[in-house]
Amino acid sequence: MEAFEHLRRGDARVRVVGYGILAAMLVLLGGLWYVQIAGSQEYRSRIRQQTFRSVRVPAVRGKIKDRAGVVLADNRPSYNLVLYIEELRPLFDAEYTRLRAGRRLSPAEQSALRLNARYQVARRILDNLGRIIGTPIELGERELHRHHNQWPYRPLPLLENLSPEQVARFLEPAAVLPGVDLEVLPLRHYPQGTMAAHVLGYLTRDDMARGDEELSFNYSLPTYQGAVGIEAGYDEDLRGRPGLKSVVVDSLCYRESETVWNAAEPGRNVVLALDAGLQDATATALATLGKFVRGAAVVMDVANGDVLALVSTPAFDPNEFLAPISAQRWDEWMNNPLFRPIFNRATQGAYPPGSIFKVVTALGCFDSGVLTFASLTNQFDNPGYFRLGRRTIDDTAPAGEYDFRRAFKRSSNTYFIHYGLEAGRDAILRAGHQFFLGEGAGLQTRQEVSGYFPEADEAKRRWSTGNLANVCIGQEITVTPLQMAVMTAAVANGGSVWWPRLVRQIEPAEPGLGQETTEIAPRLRGELDANRQFLAILREAMLADTEEEGGTAFLAFHASDRRTPLLERYRVGGKTGTAEVERAGRVVDKIVWFASFGPYESPRYAVVVMVEGGGSGGATCAPVARRIFAYIEETEASSGGGGQRLAWNQ
Repeated sequence: MEAFEHLRRGDARVRVVGYGILAAMLVLLGGLWYVQIAGSQEYRSRIRQQTFRSVRVPAVRGKIKDRAGVVLADNRPSYNLVLYIEELRPLFDAEYTRLRAGRRLSPAEQSALRLNARYQVARRILDNLGRIIGTPIELGERELHRHHNQWPYRPLPLLENLSPEQVARFLEPAAVLPGVDLEVLPLRHYPQGTMAAHVLGYLTRDDMARGDEELSFNYSLPTYQGAVGIEAGYDEDLRGRPGLKSVVVDSLCYRESETVWNAAEPGRNVVLALDAGLQDATATALATLGKFVRGAAVVMDVANGDVLALVSTPAFDPNEFLAPISAQRWDEWMNNPLFRPIFNRATQGAYPPGSIFKVVTALGCFDSGVLTFASLTNQFDNPGYFRLGRRTIDDTAPAGEYDFRRAFKRSSNTYFIHYGLEAGRDAILRAGHQFFLGEGAGLQTRQEVSGYFPEADEAKRRWSTGNLANVCIGQEITVTPLQMAVMTAAVANGGSVWWPRLVRQIEPAEPGLGQETTEIAPRLRGELDANRQFLAILREAMLADTEEEGGTAFLAFHASDRRTPLLERYRVGGKTGTAEVERAGRVVDKIVWFASFGPYESPRYAVVVMVEGGGSGGATCAPVARRIFAYIEETEASSGGGGQRLAWNQ
């Protein structure tokens, strides 16, 4: 009331302020009248012409890196054209009305006509789109209807990985088409190609929403999930958390606004124990056997179980899985038993170990007391075969006198069958189970088998004397190359059996995101209940296999003069093996091995090589292992210490 008194008394300053407030209120009331009454029809029309999309946006997938930070799996932007079918419903209805043109149709005919109208509208849009970007857009009628009926919550992909020229053509003002949009999404990229493909695995398309996610959006942009390998085992860490955005699109398909409700949270990075340089060198060494070699190689740190290299060949390029794979390509991969590039021979292949199992047989014989320190030098008469009833088992070692060292380096079947049968089934079983044969290695890759090594009850039922004789020389049981690497590492380090470690840590995608780094420590699985002095004698016998004339791996580690070692500094201990695969009483394949460790004086690396259809462990696999050790030797000697490539000419 006092304010009005001031106005009446003619206070000029107060009167000016009062008139200003009154004018502002009149302007505000006028604006409200225009928006709510005069312009209401215009705004109602605009709202009817707008489309609101709530879109689930996939997160950027975390990287996979080697132990030194070399990126093995990354992301790059992908420009994709998509079609929002539900936004074309008014056009579908208009086309249906035009085609029907007053005709009287049965319900079935009406349904068929609606489907035809839908396809005709979509086909015209896609034909125009194809002319604009200069690339025909293929879309079958059945594919359109299936997508419309089954996945209405996600846009229909039309063309992925557009070139810059195609993107520029689409973004021309004249290129606006109803329901068509350009989405920019992160796409997985494997910069090293086939290298470490079996460890990394591959992705498959996963556009399905799960749980509460389905209730929070209208559309889901394409995303991927891990199928096998690290991509699968650590998918939850790598994929991150999807985001949610709202997009307003007008009748001409222009984006009017975009609001991010929940930003996508990028996935965490997975850091492997692999060394990229050693992985590449191992694959290169295997490739020296020929283009179509079928095999695997594993390099393990004997001190903690780190898998430094894991190679299976032939390999595949995981980049191929990011686009639809043709039926012909898939058939080539899956139905050729001699090819199978997706099959991880290092962890999924279960093979008879052949004579590398004599390491286990020797431990069982010593543990049982059949072999003692005193008897290791006793001479055993080997006639060149072992007679078991009416059956004769040939010996690849020549006839003659053998002590333990000579029998091991020349891989005498007769010697190890003789003492293995004396030791008995339980001793051999006990020795094998100390290496956890017949059990999984704890990988999270969906690519692992446990091989076959029975428990005592099953062996009692199934192992006759003849079966046990076969087992003593590595037949009738199966192992994976990774299991043999674990076995070799345990012998080399003095008896510690480690779980294989593929992943060292899981780290934030970027600093400051509030994510924690998860360290994955090495895990000791068990200790060999074996005499440490005998383990040292076993390592000496493995050294004799590569350094002494007559050793099955001697030629692989020496020049043609038989005197000059091919490794300058490393002394390597190893054991060769050859196993036969029989079907219907016929030998149909040979599996050859070389299990090794080095350097002999202070073991750090276990290297196991396996080849399907090879000639022999000494001639086929041992040269591959020597090349791997040569790379390690040269890398350690180089001043930078970081992965200098060798010339593979030895």
